[in-house]
Amino acid sequence: MKFNRITVDPEVCSGKPCIRGLRFPVSRILGLLSVGETKESILKAYPYLEPQDIDEALAYA
Repeated sequence: MKFNRITVDPEVCSGKPCIRGLRFPVSRILGLLSVGETKESILKAYPYLEPQDIDEALAYA
C-alpha cells in the first residue's frame, strides 16, 4: 500500500511514521482516537492537520 501523507524519515521522530513530514507521529493520532477523541476534536486541537491525515493514519493502522 502506498501512503501519500505518511512519511518515514530517520531524522524525524527517530524514524517513526509521521504525518506529512511533521513531527506528529501516526501513533499519536491513533492513540487520541483510541481514547475517544473525535476526528473533529483532533482537527480543532491540531489545526495543521487535515481530515485526510486522520483517514490515512487509520488506513495505515
